Amino acid sequence: MIKTLRISNYALISELEIEFGKGFNIITGETGAGKSIILGALSMLLGGRADTKAVRDLSRKSVIEAYFDISDASGVAELLEYYQLSDGTEECILRREIAPGGRSRAFVNDTPVTLPVLREIAEKLVDIHSQHQNLLLGSPEYQLNIIDNLAGTRELLDDYHKAFAAYRVTLKQYTETRELIRRNRDDAEFLQFQYNQLAELNLLPGEHAELESEREILSNVTEIKTTLGQALDPLVNDSPNALTAMRQAVDALEELSATLGQGQGIPDFHALAERLESARIEVADIADTLADYDLSLAADPARLAEVEERLSTLYSLELKHHVESSDQLIELRDKLKMQIDALDDSENVLAILEKAAKKAKKLAINLAAQISEKRLGAAAEFADVLRRTASPLGMPNLRCEILLTRGKLGADGFDQVQFLFAFNKNQNLMPVGNTASGGEISRLMLAIKTIVAERMHLPSIIFDEVDTGVSGDIAARMAAMMASISRSIQVITITHLPGVAAAGTTHFKVYKEDDDTATTTRIRRLEPAQREAELALMISGNPADEAALANARALLEKAAALYS
Repeated sequence: MIKTLRISNYALISELEIEFGKGFNIITGETGAGKSIILGALSMLLGGRADTKAVRDLSRKSVIEAYFDISDASGVAELLEYYQLSDGTEECILRREIAPGGRSRAFVNDTPVTLPVLREIAEKLVDIHSQHQNLLLGSPEYQLNIIDNLAGTRELLDDYHKAFAAYRVTLKQYTETRELIRRNRDDAEFLQFQYNQLAELNLLPGEHAELESEREILSNVTEIKTTLGQALDPLVNDSPNALTAMRQAVDALEELSATLGQGQGIPDFHALAERLESARIEVADIADTLADYDLSLAADPARLAEVEERLSTLYSLELKHHVESSDQLIELRDKLKMQIDALDDSENVLAILEKAAKKAKKLAINLAAQISEKRLGAAAEFADVLRRTASPLGMPNLRCEILLTRGKLGADGFDQVQFLFAFNKNQNLMPVGNTASGGEISRLMLAIKTIVAERMHLPSIIFDEVDTGVSGDIAARMAAMMASISRSIQVITITHLPGVAAAGTTHFKVYKEDDDTATTTRIRRLEPAQREAELALMISGNPADEAALANARALLEKAAALYS
């Protein structure tokens, strides 16, 4: 159950803290006081969309935080353990933060989590019923969700979703491959022609760049040999040349070394001679390399013509196939070979893909059938329980039938659901939107939420003006129902009806305060005397009206009997 809710810097709320009690909690207040703001903040905390416009003071972040007692929350402890979020206690803390810039963050037990993880945990802690859900009652998706909650199909649905996704993937592979093979068969001769044209070239990796380099050399042999000569002549060809001069210098240094020896102030001529000889050997090696390259160069018009022709062929094919190199032509050649080979083996490939798609579909159908069986059982039971639960709420003639029919395999199986109701004798069963008044829908939703909360073992349920459109005896019966279920789970109800408000065991009032600069929403827990005044205000508009106060006391006394 929710123990404490804290809201700061959110819409009209500066700082607000609510300590909810066990049992039946009531929230009242004038229209516009801020009840919906509190509910909106709580909805966001439980994983709803973050409204960045709700940040009150843009100099600091908005924070919504709630402490939950999870001792009676089925499956929550296991989820916390699974996501490594457990703190070893029977308490769980959820928090959402909105930065002034709009960035939203979620936390569980002070650990950052993704929004889907927050939602998954929150779904097991509390259910919020808003007036918007009254409109959803006629939605097939919402109706199916109710049946799934009661049928306990969550794990099966998770398995089905994976199986259905796998089926969609394998079916797509099969149909796309079949279409590709069909197109390729139509173009088989052209594919073979293209492949043969490329295969006959015997292309080599990097060939294009190498040919362009060879053409550059063959086209400029004379100039290259002239330049090589300019490098070789001073090294070896001229007389004297560098190598001869360096040999002579080495000999002279060795002679000086032999004549003068070594002494103070005398250079080490032998070491200098060795260094110069090393340099001479390096220069000689360079000269040999240049000479060998010079000898390898010769004008070859025939080879130049071959290179030009080969390059012309490559340029033409590259332009034709919209590629930029011989390497890409090789890739295209290999791809064409694969397509041709695939055509030769196409029947086998298609058979394998078709088998995989049929196998995936069979698994999905099997899981959908298991889900459908659970749904059928839950639907029949739900219709009976709903009649019995809603009957005391002024609907003694209510008839209900949950129709489940099979359609095409879809995202949630092959079941299509429709809730049919009749509220009067001799009335045909019809969809709820065609036969129910606003008050009847409100009572139906209370009954449905009561059933769902009890079957799912939710520790808390919140009703936002579920009593809209009802009054008098029916309102009293709705209050009695909420009081009854509050014996086993925590109920929080926002209401405008004094008869419902009186039935609560804990009563909060939401109100606004103005100062010189701002309007602020506040909330306070009412003591017994304050409750009488609040109920009198709801009855007559005057908290001091004696008749209204007497009526308020009578309502409280009557409500006390609900818990005796």
